[in-house]
Amino acid sequence: MSAGGLSKSRLGRMHDVMASHVERGELPGVVALVSRRGEVHVDAIGMKTVGGGDPMRRDTIFRIASMTKPITAVAAMIMVEECKLRLDEPVDRWLPELANRKVLKRLDGPLDNTEPAKRPISVRDLLTLRMGLGMILAPPATYPIQKAIAEAGLAPGPYLPQFGPDEYMKRLGRLPLVHQPGEKWMYHTGLDVLGVLIARASGQPLETFFRERIFEPLDMKDTAFSVPAAKLDRLAASYNANPQTGALEVLDAARDGQWSRPPVFQSGGGGLVSTVDDYLAFGQMMLNKGKYGRARILSRPSVELMTTDHITPEQKAVSVFFPGFWDSRGWGFGISIVTRRDNIAADPGRFGWDGGYGTSGYSDPKEDLVAILMTQRALDPIALNISADFWTSAYQAIDD
Repeated sequence: MSAGGLSKSRLGRMHDVMASHVERGELPGVVALVSRRGEVHVDAIGMKTVGGGDPMRRDTIFRIASMTKPITAVAAMIMVEECKLRLDEPVDRWLPELANRKVLKRLDGPLDNTEPAKRPISVRDLLTLRMGLGMILAPPATYPIQKAIAEAGLAPGPYLPQFGPDEYMKRLGRLPLVHQPGEKWMYHTGLDVLGVLIARASGQPLETFFRERIFEPLDMKDTAFSVPAAKLDRLAASYNANPQTGALEVLDAARDGQWSRPPVFQSGGGGLVSTVDDYLAFGQMMLNKGKYGRARILSRPSVELMTTDHITPEQKAVSVFFPGFWDSRGWGFGISIVTRRDNIAADPGRFGWDGGYGTSGYSDPKEDLVAILMTQRALDPIALNISADFWTSAYQAIDD
């Protein structure tokens, strides 16, 4: 039997696979969603906390980390469509802290060994993570610029900046760029900067713009930059594994954690919390080329532009990320696109992104499918295996 092009017996297999991870103690719980051709299957397994008695539910709230990035990109494209932003105009008008950039001559060089930027940073550079600054994948303090980024409180990681957007931009503006604008892809920072730009250009806090232009039209009732007191019992605790013992240790608690109060910095790169149903609405809107129910968030051409790979082969060759990432992936506007089928779930054209707290969400136009995984184990080799098992399980359940 199948429902919506999904095999019930094979969805049962997915349940068994995900439950086995919980039973082994690799994570307290998980909520998995697969939607195909309008039929939605949700499976909530395990508990919200290690050793706790409060079960995972369909409406459990999770920190979605970098799954925020596609939402921030949609917000920017709303403003592009209204001609309040232009993709190739300099960001200097809204972000004067980034005007007249200096660029390091060498990654391992001193901070004053710079040359002028060949051109200004554009909105497109932020969307495609080619602004010239971002995550440096090397051991801490390997390079002087890395040390300076960490000392400024700007290093990407599990904790949000502890200062407001103006201070964030001031600190960022004191640093040289690592690469010339548009030259290489560097993860994360461009989307945080884009969030500040959207807030300044719209004249309202980023969360207000998100809520009015995206969350309310999509009925995303539980997606925000923090969890109000009345909903804290629905927030799952977050964990990482002790590298020595493998034991799960609290990374962010539910009641008194980072997301239990409004942040001073609303991170467009990774600050949101959400639920599987809220993110399904967003994923379905993207799958429907910008439309959800009666609401049109973006035009079809905008979504097609967002989900096109904008990173050239030459840029991929010099842009460091996880091993093998560029073999079958590209990057659009705030979003990753599968470019080559090298496993069951790698359907070319599938787009979406993952979160560092162990979440994942993608839309697949060819299969008319949206799938979302919500866990609370921060990314490490075991968390990556859990995610891989979810995606394999979701795609093996397809039944035409």
